[in-house]
Amino acid sequence: MEDAEPAAIILDARTVPFPLSISVEARRLMAAMVDADGKPYASSGRSPAADDHAAWAASREVVEGMLIERLGPVAAALGASAEGIVLGGVPVYRASPAGVAPDDRALLDIHGGALVYGGGEACRLNAAVQAGLYGVRCYGVDYRMPPEHPYPAALDDCMAAYRALLMEYPGENIIVTSISAGGNLAAALALRARDEGLPLPRALVLLTPEIDLTESGDTFETNRMVDVVLPKPLMATNLLYAGGHDLSDPYLSPLFGDLTKGFPPTFLQAGTRDMFLSNAVRFHRALRRASVVTELHVFEGMPHGGFGGAPEDEESIAEVRRFITAQWQR
Repeated sequence: MEDAEPAAIILDARTVPFPLSISVEARRLMAAMVDADGKPYASSGRSPAADDHAAWAASREVVEGMLIERLGPVAAALGASAEGIVLGGVPVYRASPAGVAPDDRALLDIHGGALVYGGGEACRLNAAVQAGLYGVRCYGVDYRMPPEHPYPAALDDCMAAYRALLMEYPGENIIVTSISAGGNLAAALALRARDEGLPLPRALVLLTPEIDLTESGDTFETNRMVDVVLPKPLMATNLLYAGGHDLSDPYLSPLFGDLTKGFPPTFLQAGTRDMFLSNAVRFHRALRRASVVTELHVFEGMPHGGFGGAPEDEESIAEVRRFITAQWQR
């Protein structure tokens, strides 16, 4: 009888230095996210119990406070304004870039936050940032989130906002932007819009997207504790969001959707230390197999969501800006 093939690689304890191949600023920003023992600060947190709504509210306050602290100065520097409106019955923040007159184009932005964080003021500031960065009016969807509102509430809200936006802009003049969990909802929105016979958006921007809630990709293991922003997988919050639905359903994990029936041109971004790198790589290959126009940009040493102010982040923003401009000109 032949010996069974090994199912895994066993690694000895090792030290993984911050690479010299990235900018000094990037190394400094990563070092600030690691404690004296070499462990990412983000690895110490635990999600509250699914039914502990008070604990979730407290956790949300802390996390969104951090997001507001980070986004506030960026939004102020860009000078974009944002106001709360209702679009399709959903709270949305409409942001306008400074000194740019509104035209017939728009961004629909879907914020990140592990599908459980990032609403309210953080959503407003994020919409203002997107409008300022890309010079076009932006609508940030303040979608409902678990534990109070599990799937399909968030996707329903994004779809309702998109349907209402189609009354103001043709689909070909709407680009959907997103990051992390927002990438899940953006890709699911495109699949569902197609399935419901709605006009598709002009394009999607999916920055380090959370498009596989089953967490089946390679980097969910290889980048564990190497990603200083997202050092551990998010299965607990994935299950909370799914509310008992099958995680492999394409509206929950768009990576498993049928892309051959029509899908918008898609920009994908990740980093070599990003927990979600496999998501971007696998989705890029799936889009290529379906003959969908797509770009994949992978940045050296970058953790989930970027470095937070290094030259590499500016390069990533410039690539998105180039892609958006090119899509408007198609």
